[in-house]
Amino acid sequence: MGKVTVITSGKGGTGKSTITAGLGAALVRRGCRVLLVDCDTGMRGIDLMLGVSGELVFDISDIVGGNCPPASAIYQCRTIPELYILPAPQNIRDELSPSVMKRLTEVLSGYYDHILIDCPAGIGAGFQTAVAPASQAILVANTEPLSLRGCDKVRQKLNYCSINDIRLIINKFNERKFRKTGIYQDLDAVVDEAGARLLGVVPEDNTAASLSQQGLPIEGKVKAAYAFDRIAARLDGRDVPLLIE
Repeated sequence: MGKVTVITSGKGGTGKSTITAGLGAALVRRGCRVLLVDCDTGMRGIDLMLGVSGELVFDISDIVGGNCPPASAIYQCRTIPELYILPAPQNIRDELSPSVMKRLTEVLSGYYDHILIDCPAGIGAGFQTAVAPASQAILVANTEPLSLRGCDKVRQKLNYCSINDIRLIINKFNERKFRKTGIYQDLDAVVDEAGARLLGVVPEDNTAASLSQQGLPIEGKVKAAYAFDRIAARLDGRDVPLLIE
């Protein structure tokens, strides 16, 4: 059975969906078969980031509604053959219940090494559905007080849902800007405020942002891709030293 990880954040704009797509591609580079489940109903974006939006006919609600078999709503990323995407519904009325999401994911986990669930930001509508099948969580934050305050609230909700294996990715990190603002003394202070064990740091990377906007995977000689590879190794159980990538 594959590992099921929910990727979440306390507020929008942290780059959570980019982390989901980038980490999925990095796990494939490690030889894994990976499914990305977009749970951001009405605001889906993973399909755009990985260049499959033009192929979409069905989504996760069509599987549950009996409109298609699961395979028809799961789309393969053409540039990364072992990376698959299950898109969210575009209509909020088609959002799945937590119990249905859990049953569906239990079935699908038999076919993948990892399932990464892209959760809506915050703890509003859709949060319970996204976290229901997960055994572990990744919090995505920037080095800003509002982002970290949101992390604390999400972490408490995850604990309430019996998810205690929670790790942190600091995204869009720019050391020069970080030191110039002087809000936090160092990254340890950021990690302490988020209240979760650090999994990795992804640098601010204009090339990676451009690739995502074009529907291309974050790979090759890109700073963010190197960071994702190290994070994927840790997520897959390897002992990789933590660095500011």
